Amino acid sequence: MQLIVHGGAGDEPDHPGKRQAVLDEAAASGADAATPVEAVVNAIDVLESDRRFNAGVGGAIQSDGIVRTDAGMMTDERRVGAACSMPGVRHAVGVARHVMADTPHVLVSGEHAVALAEGFGIEREDLTTERTRERFGDADPPETTNVHERIEWVREHFSGADTVGAVAVEEGSVAAATSTGGRWYALAGRVGDVPQVGCGFYASPAGGASATGAGEDIARSTLAREAVRRLEDGEGPTEAAENVLEAFEEQTASTAGIIVLDESGRAGSAYNSAAMQTSGGNTTLG
Repeated sequence: MQLIVHGGAGDEPDHPGKRQAVLDEAAASGADAATPVEAVVNAIDVLESDRRFNAGVGGAIQSDGIVRTDAGMMTDERRVGAACSMPGVRHAVGVARHVMADTPHVLVSGEHAVALAEGFGIEREDLTTERTRERFGDADPPETTNVHERIEWVREHFSGADTVGAVAVEEGSVAAATSTGGRWYALAGRVGDVPQVGCGFYASPAGGASATGAGEDIARSTLAREAVRRLEDGEGPTEAAENVLEAFEEQTASTAGIIVLDESGRAGSAYNSAAMQTSGGNTTLG
């Protein structure tokens, strides 16, 4: 199993060494899996459980004080599953996997996605932490129900860009997945790039990609699909990651990061934010 994992593109973390240890644990968990799908789910599950990452526990809080999670995944056979806007669901990538494997759908949202999760044993839980509650309170969220006043507050405070993701390959089979708590102080119910096919994640027989960063801009540029398209056109993973991110920055003047893994297990990554930590299992740069 070849695997690469990222912990999100964003600001310099407070404790990079501790975060890197968790990323290494996630990569090791994925590398021990039996299939690429299990590999990305197992790896991301570790990150969704750790409050240092913006996925699951410790995720970003939306304007109404609630953490809502999103995730999506895809295989080289064009099998896709995604779930979004789920209040209190830690293991979002697990829900995406069930959408892919057990339903005829691509994307399920909101409370219906939460009910689906509960039907498969993924329970709702409190995803806030003391740190995230303090951060939300310090932003002095408005109590008004006036939509225009709330949007104005969101415009002033909307921030953050982290997600987590993984791409795995074994004997030419590919799976890519991404999971997030979204961006801070977004309008309640806001959904970014992560559960959108070709934006936060994409896979084909040529390889897979997982993106992270400013979700609206990633969605506008279908960043993950563009990275995989470059693999399909013959670029190596490192070249594809660097070139697609350069084009993204020129188009949007925004920040992002991406990990790429080709069908032979060669890995590449690039970012233009302050930091993006990654970890790999059995991969070589290409």
